[in-house]
Amino acid sequence: MNQTPESSIKNSVERAVNSGEVLDDFSRWREFLGAQVQRAEGMGVSEQHIDDAAFKLGDYLADKIDPKNPQERLLKEMWDCSPKEDQRALARIMVNMASSHTTH
Repeated sequence: MNQTPESSIKNSVERAVNSGEVLDDFSRWREFLGAQVQRAEGMGVSEQHIDDAAFKLGDYLADKIDPKNPQERLLKEMWDCSPKEDQRALARIMVNMASSHTTH
């Protein structure tokens, strides 16, 4: 069964989030997220699809995952008090930040 690039990356992120392997340390999470963004771009995933995935991930994390550090607590608080439009902007900012911290 062949996966689309989007579903392949989604599965990688879900495994990492559910295992807790990247959420304990914010720098590690940011680097992991940046690597996934870089991987998606390399597979030809559009910026819009990356943004949509980041928004869905942010919604999932805010709803299902307890923050593990001060940075995650701040992001959750900002997410929870924001309307959807601002949440989308926050997700885009996280994509930009993660991309800028990826080792090329």
